[in-house]
Amino acid sequence: MCAMAPDKMQIMTELVNETEVSLLECKVCFEKYSQKKKHRPRNLPCGHVVCLGCVFSLAHPRNFRLECPFCRRACKSSETSDCLPLLHLIEILSPATSMTLASRTTGTRDETAVSASLSLTFNFSFGGWGTLVNPTGTAMCQRSGCVVVAHDGKKRIKLFGLNGSCIQQFGERGDAGNDIKYPLDVTVTLDGHVVVTDSGDRSVKVFDFNGRGKLVIREAFCLPWGLDTTPENEIILSDPEAGALYRLTANFKKGELKKAQKIQSNLCNPKGVAVSQISGFITVIEHLIAKGPNYSSTRVKIFSADMKLIGQMDSFGLNLVYPSKIYATAVAFDGDGHIIVADAYNQAVLCLGKPEEFPVLRPIIIHGLSYPVALTYTANNSLLVLDCGDHSVKVYTAS
Repeated sequence: MCAMAPDKMQIMTELVNETEVSLLECKVCFEKYSQKKKHRPRNLPCGHVVCLGCVFSLAHPRNFRLECPFCRRACKSSETSDCLPLLHLIEILSPATSMTLASRTTGTRDETAVSASLSLTFNFSFGGWGTLVNPTGTAMCQRSGCVVVAHDGKKRIKLFGLNGSCIQQFGERGDAGNDIKYPLDVTVTLDGHVVVTDSGDRSVKVFDFNGRGKLVIREAFCLPWGLDTTPENEIILSDPEAGALYRLTANFKKGELKKAQKIQSNLCNPKGVAVSQISGFITVIEHLIAKGPNYSSTRVKIFSADMKLIGQMDSFGLNLVYPSKIYATAVAFDGDGHIIVADAYNQAVLCLGKPEEFPVLRPIIIHGLSYPVALTYTANNSLLVLDCGDHSVKVYTAS
């Protein structure tokens, strides 16, 4: 094996030193981050990072509240979480890890199996301009195998077979009870009802597969947006203007709302939401407040079924494990429980791993997309990508 040239060695050393100074020290106490408890890097809800020792120092001794020293946003110490990208970077830059990097490049048998299960091949697409107009949401009906798409056409909801043929359409634009003004997202309940968020009158509307209106839920929503169905046949709803997530419990067949419960607040513009049918875990995409046209960023948060924060990662954190800026526009869980996100900036679809390994970033689609806005999976784990850029649904099957 050839030795590295002295000038390259010097450059590498300078890069490592620069990284340690800029990323691997707390900007409050200026101590280096480490994997030890006191100096572990911790994410604040606003996205800034400080060490655990500074979290405890800044927190009030009675109510454990603190203000971010950089943006002054208030939070509780219990709302902070480990900054996994920095912990991974610390591990990579440690001498012990450097000695074993070469042995890791081949990957373990389990990692190879996971990569193979995520490998997708483009199969076909359907829709296109005219059939679909500026589509915003899609969902699968696992009972019938139908693909439901919300769009801006004359009939707002379209149902397709998996061969791409249109089976049914309903929901005209208007003010009647069964009309849909501006659909944002759609999901299908376990008993086969289509649920749509309508930003036109800020409501959630439930239909059967024949387009008959069953239920309209308003409940003083500010702007109902993202939807998904839980394993218990409840609806998880995001409201970006309220900064909240809701759980809707209803008898959809009878058209009776049983309960509308706010289950999470203090989120920053939550839009896309997904629920794992395996664990009930909930993933939401927050759209962070932009300071200009070049500063838009997103944050992915994962909650357990009982709404305990499992992990979070913003665009900056993802940049530490991926070489390009990421702007997440949609999220889904595949059949094995992996978190899958659509990245509009790179026109790609990425896997962030399972909740227990989040974030382990693997690109799974990097070609052929224009502006992906929604994701859904079929019963056989084929991925459907709703591409607003060319108004189509693109079908990818396991290789």
